[in-house]
Amino acid sequence: MSTTQVHGSEEIDSMYTMLEFHMSKRIDYESEKLARINNLKIILGSEEISITESHHVVNRLITEYTTLSFDSTLYYINYNLSDQSILDNPVAYNETILTQAILFVKSGAYKESLDIVSQVKRRALDKTGKVRYYNVYRKIYEDLSFYTSLAKNRVRYEALYQAYTDSVLNILNSDSPVRLAIQEKQFRDSRQLELCKNINDKRIQDLELGTSQYSMVTFERSLLYELKGDLENEIKYLILSAISDIRASIKDHASLTKLSLLLYENGQIERAYQYIQFSSQDAEYFNSRLRFVEISNILPLITNAYQNIINEQNSDLKRYSVITSVLSVVLTFLLYSTFRQVKKVRTTRNALRLANDTLKELNEELSESNQNLKNLNAKLVVSDKVKEQYIANFLNICSEFIDKLENYQRMVKRLVSTRKFDKLMTRASSQEFIDAEVEAFYQTFDTTFLNIYPDFVDRVNDLLEEDQKIELKKGEVLNTELRIFALIRLGIEDSSQISKLLRYSVNTIYNYRAKVKNKAVSPRDKFEKRVMQIDAFTS
Repeated sequence: MSTTQVHGSEEIDSMYTMLEFHMSKRIDYESEKLARINNLKIILGSEEISITESHHVVNRLITEYTTLSFDSTLYYINYNLSDQSILDNPVAYNETILTQAILFVKSGAYKESLDIVSQVKRRALDKTGKVRYYNVYRKIYEDLSFYTSLAKNRVRYEALYQAYTDSVLNILNSDSPVRLAIQEKQFRDSRQLELCKNINDKRIQDLELGTSQYSMVTFERSLLYELKGDLENEIKYLILSAISDIRASIKDHASLTKLSLLLYENGQIERAYQYIQFSSQDAEYFNSRLRFVEISNILPLITNAYQNIINEQNSDLKRYSVITSVLSVVLTFLLYSTFRQVKKVRTTRNALRLANDTLKELNEELSESNQNLKNLNAKLVVSDKVKEQYIANFLNICSEFIDKLENYQRMVKRLVSTRKFDKLMTRASSQEFIDAEVEAFYQTFDTTFLNIYPDFVDRVNDLLEEDQKIELKKGEVLNTELRIFALIRLGIEDSSQISKLLRYSVNTIYNYRAKVKNKAVSPRDKFEKRVMQIDAFTS
């Protein structure tokens, strides 16, 4: 396919626009990821956390940091390895060691990776552990065979790579994602491209944009089209992979770097420069030695080409400046005499116009101030009504809860006085009382909220796609999704606070919010702002 055809593709041009939109949102995606990380750090720092929970949180931190920061990932791996309970547990020890080895492989530190993986306690490896163990060696020798310049070493590394590939294939199920990935590469290396594509179709069908798996599979799809000579589809899947990397805050990525090189080779120097700079910043953030080397081989080429364009533009600008200067002198001379004649008239006219404009601005400011005052008064009236509603309900709930506590106290005294301790223990262990109170809380909240915002459900559905509207079940006033956005409408936007009020996990709240926003008619980043604009007492 020619360069002209690729440049002229409407689909590719729109995908470039989408990629650059996500590039502009990089800080937002990073903030979401860092918020999850900070929540995990808060949990880890809790004095009440158990050893088992601590291990779980540290492993989650390692997972979050794996694609974000080499140094932070290594820090928490070493954090695990400094824990005696990990060292005494062969399974947990092996898992941590293999994670550390994989990290060093991805950064290009192959000698360190071999030293690390040699520490694995092989007798404690289960099936999953063996797969990871063999895959570490596979990746080490695959990369070494690719980067070595000695033919003798390449033959030895390829043989070791094939041996470990055979080992891992012998223990994998036929539908294992790892097996499918290996088979796809084998078909790609042997140029059986249709079989390669069929496997890639299977792998991609259940993956979601914004995950590391989707980024990898779409990148490998681009390699397939590269071998086919299909430049447009190669670029398409590199863009999809790059978007997924950015959405997931994956800093150690190859897609955008390779896309930059393709753009450079096809004459799109400005865009290539923009993308390679973005990749370089992410590589610096992650601190990947291998990615630095890869980018350093490309960056000078693109930078020099971009500088040549800038130099040419500067030369053109200088020529245009000279021509413009000459024309300006001539024009100034021609206008001078005319200017003197109309100067007095223009001065008077400008003064009158300025006075009129000033008067108009003052009138507009006065009108705007009056309108703002009316709006503020209206909001204060609504705010007072909302406060009255919630204070009345709060007092009622407190009164009812005191009554329930008195009843519960009398029941406890009665059971203790009659020495019915088993029955007392049964009552105290029962979840029914808590579930009933939670349900009562939901009902009170739903009723109170809809008294203030009676058409809230309809207004939220107006913001959603026609086939994605929220339908309440029989007997429901609000459901979980609507309660989340009801709390947001009341000014409670923090997912951690919402999770405490509704008794769900923070991740569940994140998922509900994202799920509803993905159904929005308008851009998803404006959905919550529009929810905040729903008025109270509208019916």
